[in-house]
Amino acid sequence: MLGVALFDGASWVLALFLAAWSRYDWTVQPIDGRGLAVLALVAVAAQWLLGAAMRTYRGRYFLGTIEQASNVALVAAAVALVLVAFQAVTGPALPRSVPLTAALAMIVIAIGTRVGIRIRQERRARVRSRAAGQAVIVFGAGEAGRQLVRSMLAEPACGCRPVALLDDDPDLRRRSIHGVEVKGDRSRLAAVAEELDAGLLVIAVPSRQPEVTKELATAAIDAGLSVKVVPPLSERIQPWIEFTDLRDVDINDLLGRPPVDTDVAAIAGFLRGKRVLVTGAGGSIGSELCRQIHSFGPAELMMLDRDESALHAVQLSITGRALLDSGDVILADIRDAGTVHGIFRARRPEVVFHAAALKHLPMLEQYPVEAWKTNVLGTLNVLDAAEESGVERFVNISTDKAANPVSNLGRSKRIGELLVAAVAERTRLPYVSVRFGNVLGSRGSVLTTFSDQIVSGRSLTITHPDVTRFFMTIPEAVELVIQAAVIGRSAETLVLDMGTPVRIVDLARQLMVLAGREAPIVFTGLRGGEKLHEELFGDGECDARPFHPAISHVTVPALDEECIRGLTAVDEPEFATKELKELSAPTADRTWTHDATAAPLR
Repeated sequence: MLGVALFDGASWVLALFLAAWSRYDWTVQPIDGRGLAVLALVAVAAQWLLGAAMRTYRGRYFLGTIEQASNVALVAAAVALVLVAFQAVTGPALPRSVPLTAALAMIVIAIGTRVGIRIRQERRARVRSRAAGQAVIVFGAGEAGRQLVRSMLAEPACGCRPVALLDDDPDLRRRSIHGVEVKGDRSRLAAVAEELDAGLLVIAVPSRQPEVTKELATAAIDAGLSVKVVPPLSERIQPWIEFTDLRDVDINDLLGRPPVDTDVAAIAGFLRGKRVLVTGAGGSIGSELCRQIHSFGPAELMMLDRDESALHAVQLSITGRALLDSGDVILADIRDAGTVHGIFRARRPEVVFHAAALKHLPMLEQYPVEAWKTNVLGTLNVLDAAEESGVERFVNISTDKAANPVSNLGRSKRIGELLVAAVAERTRLPYVSVRFGNVLGSRGSVLTTFSDQIVSGRSLTITHPDVTRFFMTIPEAVELVIQAAVIGRSAETLVLDMGTPVRIVDLARQLMVLAGREAPIVFTGLRGGEKLHEELFGDGECDARPFHPAISHVTVPALDEECIRGLTAVDEPEFATKELKELSAPTADRTWTHDATAAPLR
């Protein structure tokens, strides 16, 4: 920055001469040369000292920016005051107006030169960028978009060149930012991309709504564009924006809604000092639930699962060690009633989160007996043990497929809700259920399936072009579970507001954007037990939200457990399917066929 300091010093010398020359009507003879030289020396010294104090020469500002111009003007004004004070003390060698006029001239010279150099650099960069690099459309002509355009033009090596801006603000139409024109609103994306042979869309609106990102990403896919976004300020190290700050669209952007924050940390204190047991602790939801619970300081966290490798992974993620020799991991199957009762009697949990279940719909359509043994009898075993040992709070994880169920998965989970309600009515304790939509990123979810198919170069298999599903993230799911333990009332099922259902076809296309790969889509047809559109509430259920605006409370009727205990011949698939259908039906439609004298079936 030495050259800049020398230039500013020379600018003061020139500015003082011009100011004195103009003051004497553009004649040189009346000027006091000695007084002008002294005043110039004072000005140069003051400029360097004040400039150093105000960090003008420390590379703090980008060349030709408003911030730099403001700093230069402020320093020049301060130098002018020094000159006025100097003349007041030593006597005016030149008219008193000269220092003030010189300050204005110096500002014009210094700032004008800086801006001129920047314009020249940007023009040269634009010439270089036109020769190579991917053509980029920037959505957003605000400050973020302008900074991004400048960054790409200044760094041709980034491999991208801005060719157009789009913005929905009509006041910005037909404007030009460093030679890049605003060519309309989002509706012109496809036309502009085709006209300019663009390959990338950058969404430069850091405060954008999620639905804007989803809509633009979908339009970009249809136009054959890749998509990147400018992250919000909270995700950036510096306040300004450069091309290196851009990130890919992530899966949360594709939900089309902001993540639901239930402020679980404010209410999770009830877990502190409690003995907590989680079934299905090795699953996607169960493991994240265990990690969250551990952070709230329970007296004891018991993680139960029948998968020893899953228990190894969750223990390692929580404690940093996985020797599997401590009491926090419990290897057991909820289908084994005796073992479950023994664990509850010995460990005496106070809070239970029941996440263990079979969850793949087509698999359970093929093997209904397994749905019965795990999702129905296994849940009944856990409930019996919880009631016997005096568990204070119980949260059962259900699914949106339990609302007006038509599949073995949905029916078995609906029966689980009814069983929880039965124990809740009897004990008057907060035994509740929660209904999930599809959980993005969970093991075996559509997200992981599509990702694997895209990476391996295979076709994406979708049942129907119009099929939709509700989606939530794993953090949202876990927050809902913990919230349910606090705000859920006896015999209720809680449902998270997951916004508008997402078309699976749209999700698949957006995942292609994330992966940067195209893949064919094959429609296989709806399978048995599948709905075209899922529901969150069954017939007769009301959407009431007494505590949290994003959480609905549904009252669930109770199911007499004896109707299950007396059932026989459940090893027959036809029988299991029949009982799942009858027991999950509305109360008025049920016909009980069990043998009350038969031995309980476990």
